[in-house]
Amino acid sequence: MSNWSDTLAVFDLETTGIDVETSRIVSATVAIIDVTGEVLERVDWLLDPGIEIPAQATTVHGITTEHAAANGRVAADGVAEIVATIREHLARGLPLVAYNAPYDLTLLNRESIRYGVAPLVSPSPVVDPLVIDKALDRYRKGKRTLSVTSAFYGVPLDDAHDSGADAIAAGRVAQAIARAHLKTLPVTVGELHLLQAQWSVQQAESFQAYMRRERDPAFVAAGGWPER
Repeated sequence: MSNWSDTLAVFDLETTGIDVETSRIVSATVAIIDVTGEVLERVDWLLDPGIEIPAQATTVHGITTEHAAANGRVAADGVAEIVATIREHLARGLPLVAYNAPYDLTLLNRESIRYGVAPLVSPSPVVDPLVIDKALDRYRKGKRTLSVTSAFYGVPLDDAHDSGADAIAAGRVAQAIARAHLKTLPVTVGELHLLQAQWSVQQAESFQAYMRRERDPAFVAAGGWPER
């Protein structure tokens, strides 16, 4: 029986910051991987975000303001192409893998609106290995960054915070989770999408309760999956 993880579209952004409302896209990758994790198609973008790339962001992904300005595409054109590529893959019925999907998809939505590009509308089906891993292995200690989770599932990630390396690793982690939890996860990706939406609510509520108990009584966890 064909499994949802056999062929996947994968997606990742590198950006100017962590605030999805104000940050801009610096680089992006959308690719397709097969059942073995090999790359069948891949498109990469380097954009000129039109603003200064903070030093903290450059430290993460290695792209400077000067390099992006000299070599990057016009942001509006790049954003339109990224959205069109994802839309095409979803129309083909391919699940879209994004690790911590609400960050990448929400930021892409805000960039689309910023530049007058018709945004993705309720993108589906989305596969978010972060949400799935937290749900299926709830009590595992340690961080759940892509690097840590990749290592846990035996997926190589030699160039973390490169959009291509991260996108492909996320897809391979999704496939590793599918293999490890074959009897637990639904066969259809539509069912999986709905489950992740439920899991993300539970995880946000749990995190909010923890933060209110330990650090800030007024803390409100960001909600919404796969977009905020």
